[in-house]
Amino acid sequence: MATDTLKSTTGASGASGIRRLLLDNGALTALFVLVIAMSALSGDFLTTDNLLNVGVQAAVTAILAFGVTFVIVSAGIDLSVGSVAALSATVLAWSATQHGVPVVLAVILAIATGIAAGLVNGFLIAYGKLPPFIATLAMLSVARGLSLVISQGSPIAFPDSVSHLGDTLGGWLPVPVLVMIAMGLIAAFILGRTYIGRSMYAIGGNEEAARLSGLRVSKQKLAIYALSGVFAAAAGIVLASRLSSAQPQAADGYELDAIAAVVIGGASLAGGTGKASGTLIGALILAVLRNGLNLLSVSAFWQQVVIGVVIALAVLLDTVRRKAGATPVSGAGGGGKGKQATTYALAAVVTVAIVGATSFLHNDSSTSTKPKLGLSLSTLNNPFFVQIRSGAQAEAKKLGLDLTVTDAQNDASQQANQLQNFTSSNYGAIIVNPVDSDAASNSVKAADKAKIPVIAVDRGVNKATVDTLVASDNIAGGELAAKTVAEKLGGTGKIVILQGQAGTSAARERAEGFAKGLKAYPGIKVLAQQPADFDRTKGLDVMSNLLQAHPDVQGVIAANDEMALGAIKALGSKAGKSVSVVGFDGTPDGLTAVKKGTLYASVAQQPSQLGQIAVDNALRAAQGKKVETTVKVPVKVVTKDNVAGFTG
Repeated sequence: MATDTLKSTTGASGASGIRRLLLDNGALTALFVLVIAMSALSGDFLTTDNLLNVGVQAAVTAILAFGVTFVIVSAGIDLSVGSVAALSATVLAWSATQHGVPVVLAVILAIATGIAAGLVNGFLIAYGKLPPFIATLAMLSVARGLSLVISQGSPIAFPDSVSHLGDTLGGWLPVPVLVMIAMGLIAAFILGRTYIGRSMYAIGGNEEAARLSGLRVSKQKLAIYALSGVFAAAAGIVLASRLSSAQPQAADGYELDAIAAVVIGGASLAGGTGKASGTLIGALILAVLRNGLNLLSVSAFWQQVVIGVVIALAVLLDTVRRKAGATPVSGAGGGGKGKQATTYALAAVVTVAIVGATSFLHNDSSTSTKPKLGLSLSTLNNPFFVQIRSGAQAEAKKLGLDLTVTDAQNDASQQANQLQNFTSSNYGAIIVNPVDSDAASNSVKAADKAKIPVIAVDRGVNKATVDTLVASDNIAGGELAAKTVAEKLGGTGKIVILQGQAGTSAARERAEGFAKGLKAYPGIKVLAQQPADFDRTKGLDVMSNLLQAHPDVQGVIAANDEMALGAIKALGSKAGKSVSVVGFDGTPDGLTAVKKGTLYASVAQQPSQLGQIAVDNALRAAQGKKVETTVKVPVKVVTKDNVAGFTG
């Protein structure tokens, strides 16, 4: 009887211990489960190159998140880190390359920019009594705007000496991973071993109690937000180094990833808990998810759904853990560190063993006879690029090819990650539609080094060699658009121009074409030029605003059909009658508007044909056959007179 009772108690204790272990290390458990699952589902996941890719892809988010950890531990929030990262990198590139400032001093200026932004946030919160959400939201807008002002909306080449931060040591160890580890150690030291770190936990736990105990809360908040700014600046420098250029739109939305990494890592938005190791695990979870879902060819739209579900589950797990009385995730105490280290080591050993076993499932998985091609599109939130995808997929199906399509969502860094994944998975050929022609260069160079042919579609890649460029001429198309509207107005009239997203090569090239074309028509007066980001809703809003100042407008040139359609909505009954609107791309909705007469013309690029030709050339290059350096798909002005015979 006694023996039976003892056995029962021991079994219950063991089960309770396992449950407690899982609850106390929820993020770590989730990471190991993800690694095991991805290893089982994809034979390309568990390779040295790909695991290093995961580290590189986690680096920028992790560095940003370390800074955000300080803020969240102290019960604050910082929505500005992505914009501050872009601004700091822009300041570095602008000062070093355009104004001859020594690189060391330029780096100091970039870090100082991050500190200054953090201090402004801290001052508004501590002394201005603004809610952290509002103060940092304002800084998000200010920092992004300053980045665009300084760069004039165009990427700035990064100094070569600093760009080495995006390289590898010994040809295999990525420097961004080393920087991430170094910044993580600094963050852990600050949280666990310094006065300011202990102050963060005290303020987050109970701000009023901290103040009554003699802590200078306002000054501590200044220091906390300044530290967040420093880490944001470091992340911006690493990101720009990877892309070899400072992008004014870089790190857009990264603040949400950073906050998600901190929360997934076990920190509470209520403050008082959180640690650097948990944040690192959170960033790795996001990177593993994105990397694995890319390898599994999961749609970028579904990837957002999956990541949102993971974030929700992480917060739910945190709630369950607290209700179960699990050990708080705090870096302020020293107890249990040896036990925690043992737990991490044991979990790693078990994971390696399971992963090693699952790898046998894929020993023969690489024997597929279908050539594998990868297509990275700048965005799928635009009908033009959706048509490129459709044309490419139709041609791949016809030729019996395995085509993986990814969506960079207009994020040059995300596209770099996708191209890295294609390269490490040893695809037969890669097709890239660059978010930015400069930012894609390092990724294309890596593919060239791996002897993987690269085909560029719609936009070229600067400072790197591609096997073929399949494109229409954006500048020539812009000239055609200008000529079309000018001739419609009889050579004299007043027009406005809706520009594309600042910082993208397509926006710059089409704007250049508009300017060139209008030089031949001195009687055409440009009343205003404003960006509407290739978006229909923004086209509607911007055109509505311009009509208030310029009700006598007679013509509109839009850098794509989506903005043109928004402008038509704003013009109402004027569209196609007293105001002639010319778009660009020849999308289905645009051509429908041409048929109705509300859109006078669209400069059509035949995007489906671009996709088909790109796949054809990618297959030829993968087979070692000769391909043309440039394949030009002619643009065509489509009006009501010829739209019926246009197929796209």
